[in-house]
Amino acid sequence: MSNSADLAIADRWDAEDLGCGELVMKLRSRMLALNPGEIFELIATDEGAIIDIPAWCSLTGHTLAVAQPPRFLIRRKDS
Repeated sequence: MSNSADLAIADRWDAEDLGCGELVMKLRSRMLALNPGEIFELIATDEGAIIDIPAWCSLTGHTLAVAQPPRFLIRRKDS
């Protein structure tokens, strides 16, 4: 994982305590708006986020650059 100070944030979203199902659906559409390689900052306070966000990144091919709950930095996949 990267140092968050080195990453330029392209977009941010505070999902608060949104649960996994709705969170990943909204996260997917927000990630689609980014260019490949851009960084998305997600703030997610739901207790399951520490498990759900890395799993979602693994399934979708995006890179979890930083995981410091409740803050997650996700790099959009190249294609």
